[in-house]
Amino acid sequence: MDLFGGYNPRLSRLVILNKKENLYHFPVVCNQCENAYCMNVCPTKAIKRNADGIVVIDPEKCIACGLCADYCPIKVVCLDPETGKAFKCELCQGKPLCIEACPTKALELVRMDNKGKINE
Repeated sequence: MDLFGGYNPRLSRLVILNKKENLYHFPVVCNQCENAYCMNVCPTKAIKRNADGIVVIDPEKCIACGLCADYCPIKVVCLDPETGKAFKCELCQGKPLCIEACPTKALELVRMDNKGKINE
């Protein structure tokens, strides 16, 4: 799924946090928050929860105000540098391509409860 017409790490929907002076890195994606601040502050209601429970952004309704990015507690809502419109990980409709593409199989999709514990 090539949403931006080419390869550009700055437009990745997967945010990589570098810790301990770049000694280790870990991916961070949207938590699909139960009470999503990004969805609550969007003045045009461009952010909604789909039938699968995934918080999605409708680029047609987005007015590029940036409130969603400002209010995201883990800073994974990004703004396209060309259009200013918001984008984030939407789990590729339940089948994340980053997981499929990872050559070392270091990524996996896990479900967590509201307390941060992995649901088995």
